[in-house]
Amino acid sequence: MSETLAADTILSVRDLKTWFVTRRVIAKAVDGVTFDLKRGETLAVVGESGSGKSVTSLSVMGLLSRPGRIEGGNILFRDRAGKVHDLATFGPADFRKIRGREIAMIFQEPMTSLNPLYTVGDQIGEMIALHEKVSREEKRKRALEMLKHVEIPDAASRLDDYPHQMSGGMRQRVMIAMALACNPSLLIADEPTTALDVTIQAQILDLLRRLQQQFGMSILFITHNLGVVAEIAHNVVVMYAGRVVEQAPVNDLFAHQRHPYTKGLLACTPNAGRDIDATGERRALYSIPGSVPPITALPPGCAFEPRCDFAIPPCKAAPPPLMPAGSDGFSRCIRSAEL
Repeated sequence: MSETLAADTILSVRDLKTWFVTRRVIAKAVDGVTFDLKRGETLAVVGESGSGKSVTSLSVMGLLSRPGRIEGGNILFRDRAGKVHDLATFGPADFRKIRGREIAMIFQEPMTSLNPLYTVGDQIGEMIALHEKVSREEKRKRALEMLKHVEIPDAASRLDDYPHQMSGGMRQRVMIAMALACNPSLLIADEPTTALDVTIQAQILDLLRRLQQQFGMSILFITHNLGVVAEIAHNVVVMYAGRVVEQAPVNDLFAHQRHPYTKGLLACTPNAGRDIDATGERRALYSIPGSVPPITALPPGCAFEPRCDFAIPPCKAAPPPLMPAGSDGFSRCIRSAEL
């Protein structure tokens, strides 16, 4: 495939297949995923645990562990110089050159990502030193600037703090500071607010929006929470059992869901207005019946069919293709026009 990208696109994942292969089984964790991320925008990848969203992000970052491997497809990325690379062909040495500098990642639980034996200032400075030749004084100065960017109060005094001396929200801000220390073009955020309470969650989302405008970066945002998606994303990819089942601009997706799984996810999201009936009583929160099937034992037809209220006999016959749905979206449902 030609390594070409549209002028406004920074990342294009095309028919990505990431499998975990052992002697006994082949687990197709990501099976034919395709999406584009435009420059300066946020694309949210949504789904339950086991849907393949985090494996997709790890594939982009080159952080897959054995027995995981990319079996097919392309991950086209445009660096800051404008050159397009196929990350699916990269080896460890290639990834070390761009990871942190061109593409950075923040994770769900910062306490497991930060080194408890080093101060936060040293850890931010080390990220800078990996990609740039800077003096010790310059590292410290840049680390302080980054702590100020992520709005940590009294940043100068917190520079020499260890991770355990900070709250969960502060540690997540430090992770964001580390990720942005070299001004990457693409930030991958894998469930960055899940471990935080609702108030801190809103602050982190607001911070990411402001930093995106300030640094001009694109964000690939991995989450299971559609409520978070409404706050930060421009476009949404919904994954289920390793495949994309719906894709649409965020406003279109919330106005009209074209796949039963997306409808179910949205119905599971608490809503103060929707959850109260005409008598003022609180309705029971909806839950999608069943669970995501094992990747190694998917049904022969639509993977969501055993849990779907809209399923009909043809849904059991063969996996449906991803088809155009709505004005600018796609759905992997043969009844999408009826929803």
